[in-house]
Amino acid sequence: MFHKEGYKIMTITAIILIAINIITYNLINVYWIKFAILVVSILFFFLIIQFFRNPKRTTSFNNEHIIAPVDGKVVAIEEVYEKEYFKDNRLQISIFMSPINVHVTRHPVGGKVTYSKYHPGKFLVAWHPKSSEENERTTVVVKNETAGEILYRQIAGALAKRIVNYAEVDSEVVQGSDSGFIKFGSRVDVFVPIGTKLKVEINQKVKGGVSVIADVVS
Repeated sequence: MFHKEGYKIMTITAIILIAINIITYNLINVYWIKFAILVVSILFFFLIIQFFRNPKRTTSFNNEHIIAPVDGKVVAIEEVYEKEYFKDNRLQISIFMSPINVHVTRHPVGGKVTYSKYHPGKFLVAWHPKSSEENERTTVVVKNETAGEILYRQIAGALAKRIVNYAEVDSEVVQGSDSGFIKFGSRVDVFVPIGTKLKVEINQKVKGGVSVIADVVS
């Protein structure tokens, strides 16, 4: 299964690659060159379609759990001052997605969307200290009856050129459902209250919609 955000790109890529191979087949007489171009085209198309894969995930709904919004590796766990919405200290859990990870963003908790904002910006590498404040990004806050308000931020990386955000203010969302998509590499930060019991550690790999990253009831 592939994500809808990839249909256009996959179709255009397929058309271009087919055209290239038809042209080379008719203009080039050296067999190994034609074969090499075909192999490279197939591999390139495979890389594109695997990026837009959207595997079905079964989320165990639990208001006491905050689940990973994306696939990737936990690269930072720290207490920070969140200045956009809460304007106080929060625990930040940062998950980095490589180009080979699934890039669907899922709601870490269910509830009502109380804030959703897009910020245009730069395309620094996702692990850059200033990427969370200077890169293109979206900030979403979901209010859950048990966990309270949980903020998560999609951050574009050096390769990511478009962030898609489906969260709309006042809408009701389900834990683990699609929240958005980031094209070609990025990071997602989750901000939870100080004192929240964390279930992950640095360098741990997590699976979006499945892995529990924090427990609001210790």
